[in-house]
This record gives sequence, structure tokens and C-alpha cells, in this order.
Amino acid sequence: MADKQISLPAKLINGGIAGLIGVTCVFPIDLAKTRLQNQQNGSRLYTSMYDTVSDCLIKTIRSEGYFGMYRGAAVNLTLVTPEKAIKLAANDFFRHHLTKDGKLTLFKEMLAGCGAGTCQVIVTTPMEMLKIQLQDAGRLAAQRKLMPETVAAGSVETKSPTAMQLTRELLREKGIAGLYKGLGATLLRDVPFSIIYFPLFANLNNLGKKNADGPAPFYVSFLSGCAAGSTAAVAVNPVDVIKTRLQSLNRGSTEDTYSGVTDCIRKILRNEGPGAFLKGAYCRALVIAPLFGIAQVVYFLGVAEFLLSFLVFNLLC
Repeated sequence: MADKQISLPAKLINGGIAGLIGVTCVFPIDLAKTRLQNQQNGSRLYTSMYDTVSDCLIKTIRSEGYFGMYRGAAVNLTLVTPEKAIKLAANDFFRHHLTKDGKLTLFKEMLAGCGAGTCQVIVTTPMEMLKIQLQDAGRLAAQRKLMPETVAAGSVETKSPTAMQLTRELLREKGIAGLYKGLGATLLRDVPFSIIYFPLFANLNNLGKKNADGPAPFYVSFLSGCAAGSTAAVAVNPVDVIKTRLQSLNRGSTEDTYSGVTDCIRKILRNEGPGAFLKGAYCRALVIAPLFGIAQVVYFLGVAEFLLSFLVFNLLC
């Protein structure tokens, strides 16, 4: 975030608005990322040698229509505001309590990011768990039609469930733990991401300041957010692949299943090679960079401050 002083309520509202706008803009690329990460050798539906992302989105539109690219978006749009609120509030809380004599060392910046990443998984894990099932349902349905050899014998095609149906089913069968499958992998992804992103953004942003006490220009904050976000996203992509595989409940008959993080790493290395851990990295960079760039636009424009001042004015009048 840029360095201008923003109240906590405004910060949370800005984070929520940025999340809603960002998810709407980049969700199709996030869907491509999930499907590319989930497809395994022997069941590769998206195979264009030039651009697997475009191949995935084109085949999705052909088989599911335009809105097929937004499968699972409702879950993200519902939960992205509390997720961003927790992440931003936690980072500010830890930075405030770790600051000594007005200074915050790089190590303490990383600790604050670690705390923020740890807190956000309360919302992130169930959100991702539901979103992944909805996003990957289209890939599995397309496999049934185009690659019937990958479908388990005797299996019957069923209608894709809604987020509420999935939630009720998981709670009924496994309790609250069902929604938190892959919690360990989510922590392994989000904690390092925040450790990298928050200090990197703060230091890149400081480089663009015209004077020590003033805020950085808008374009510097925008570019810093994009650069820090995409760097952190690519750095933790191997863990994101593991998390996606662990949280996927349905698979083709030729696809591996995993009992945990270690088992997942071992099977991916043995059957697909180390390059499989970079599946979807390009998509993740394309998703995360605009998300944080959009966040900077929302903060710069002061959308929440305007809304809050408008609300207070109307209450007083």
C-alpha cells in the first residue's frame, strides 16, 4: 500500500473493493491456472505447444460457454472481502507492534508478513477448497467427452454441484475439517507469499519516493505492487501446485491421488518431473500482478474514504 495514512475501516473497505474488482477481471486466468495445474500426464486436455492458457480458455468457452470461465467466481466474490480484510489488518497489526523507535527492520517486516499470511488461511482455505472443485468440474466433464479412456469404468456423469451443495456435503461427511483439507499446503503457500510480498513492496515503493517523508508517486506504488505480487506468486507456485492437487476431490481414472504433501511431491517428481511444479506459474503471475495493481488504484483514488465521508454526511444531515 502507498504510505498515505488510511484508517483501518477505510483500509478494509478498499481491500474488499479491490478484491471484488480484481477477481472479476482476472478470474478466467485463475480458472486456467487451476485446470493446468490439475491435469496430469496421460490426461492432458490442454495441449497447445504455443499457449496452453489460450488453449484452455478457448476450449472452456467452446464446451461451457462464456460464463464457464467464471465457474467458482461466486465463492471468491463472497469470501475475498473478509480474506483481504484479515490479511491487511493482520499485517498492519504486526507491523505496528514490531516497530521500534519508528523503525522496522527487514526481518521484522518479514515476521509481520508471516503473521498476516498465517491469519488469512482461516478464510483462504475453505474458499480455495470450494473454488477448485467448481473450477475443475468443467475439465473433468470435457475429459468424459473428449478422452473417455481417462474416465473410471462404470462412472456416471453427474451435474456439477453448487458451492452450497459442496459445503453441505463436506460438512455432513467430514465436519469442519472437510472445508480445511489442504490447510498445511495453504499455509506453506500463503505464509512465504506474504513474507516475500509485503517487505518487497514496501522497499520497492520506498525507492520511488521523491523525499523521505512524502508518499511515493502513484505509478511507483502501482508498479511496485505488480512487481512484488508477481515475484511472490511465481516463487511459491510449486506449493500452489501441491495445494491444488491435494484439494481436488474428483479425478480421472488415470490421475494420481495423494495422501499428503510429501506423497504429492514424491509422485509429481516421479511421474511428471520437476517441471510440473511450475504449471500455472505464468497464469499466477498474470492473476496476482493485476490484483495488487488494482488495489493500488483503489487506494490512490480513496474510494473507501469517499464512501465513508458520504455516509457520515448523510447520517449527520
